[in-house]
Amino acid sequence: MTHVVTESCIRCKYTDCVDVCPVDCFIEGPNFLAIDPELCIDCAVCIPECPVNAIYAEEDLPAEQQHMRALNAELYRLPGWKVITKRKAPLPDADAWKDRTGKLAELQR
Repeated sequence: MTHVVTESCIRCKYTDCVDVCPVDCFIEGPNFLAIDPELCIDCAVCIPECPVNAIYAEEDLPAEQQHMRALNAELYRLPGWKVITKRKAPLPDADAWKDRTGKLAELQR
């Protein structure tokens, strides 16, 4: 895997990153986006697009977010998680959640 979406995305799901991805490697769940590790080409154009700084290159992943590497790899295989190729509106309460930390328990699979 080359890039990882972290907990900051949970309950926000801003999709600015999706518009710039040249290989459509983002997948969408109910309240989170993940990256398909087999499709990501390590271009990094998604990183500055995320308004909550939820995307990291694998080698820059903070220690407290290391668990998200395996989670991204797991989620892209789940039924119902589909490739997203166009920007959508964020979740209705995204602004209320964007600065919160420790949101893993809020992830809907």
